[in-house]
Amino acid sequence: MKRLYRVELAIKLADRVYEYWIRAPQVAQHARAGQFLILRLHERGERIPLTISAVRGDAVRVIFMAVGKTTQELATLRAGDSIMDVAGPLGRPSEIARYGTCCVVGGGVGIAGTPLIAEELKRAGNHVIGIIGARSADLLVLEDEMRGICDELYVTTDDGSRGAHGFAADVLKRLLGERVIDCVWIIGPAIMMKITSGVTAPYGVKTYVSLNPIMVDGTGMCGSCRVTVGGETKFACVDGPEFDAHQVDFVELMQRQRIYTGQEKISLERYAEHQCRCGEGGGSHG
Repeated sequence: MKRLYRVELAIKLADRVYEYWIRAPQVAQHARAGQFLILRLHERGERIPLTISAVRGDAVRVIFMAVGKTTQELATLRAGDSIMDVAGPLGRPSEIARYGTCCVVGGGVGIAGTPLIAEELKRAGNHVIGIIGARSADLLVLEDEMRGICDELYVTTDDGSRGAHGFAADVLKRLLGERVIDCVWIIGPAIMMKITSGVTAPYGVKTYVSLNPIMVDGTGMCGSCRVTVGGETKFACVDGPEFDAHQVDFVELMQRQRIYTGQEKISLERYAEHQCRCGEGGGSHG
């Protein structure tokens, strides 16, 4: 079987966090800030959505944390290996315009989605402030890249090991009290987006969040990624993934993210057992 999507570069950025450049010309040619792709490793693999983090020639970058069965399997690939399917770009692009002063906030692996947004905002003539945060310095990614894009960059860590001791929401709250910020993007874990967008609500600042519900087909057919925004049902794959943060039902989102926790645990355990048997017997996975 001919496989078209080659891994051009595979780098481990931090504990369980990986940066992959994948040759996918049709995605690279049309990708915009805020969009994502869906990949499938092999015929028996599941489809997983990953944010498009950057574009270079015919290749796109994804950054992910190896936590579940498929992301752990993906993390075993090296440069030169191939991926069976890469579909994209999917989702609606970020609503880029000349707003004035914009803030792009990334938490954890969610930082992966910030460079493209910051770049497009900068090209549109905005003053761009970046805020990136992680639990600790060893989990912080793309700091140098974001520093090169943004007019200002603030770094936070939960434990104070780098930058300001605290959360991205703390820095954003301070900045909102000091100056006018016209638009904000927040990307990260659901609870982080909920808390951080709560900071902008009293100021009436337009705030976007990139939602990450369970997703299967990415075309609006399966309904797995449904979320409630402004009291209406939306599909994150075709109506988003970016939505007005102040209209999102985050409680429902977080509940739905946990629906398949049991099945995911079983799948991961079976994969680990299979890997162990392959290692003992000299076989290969797939």
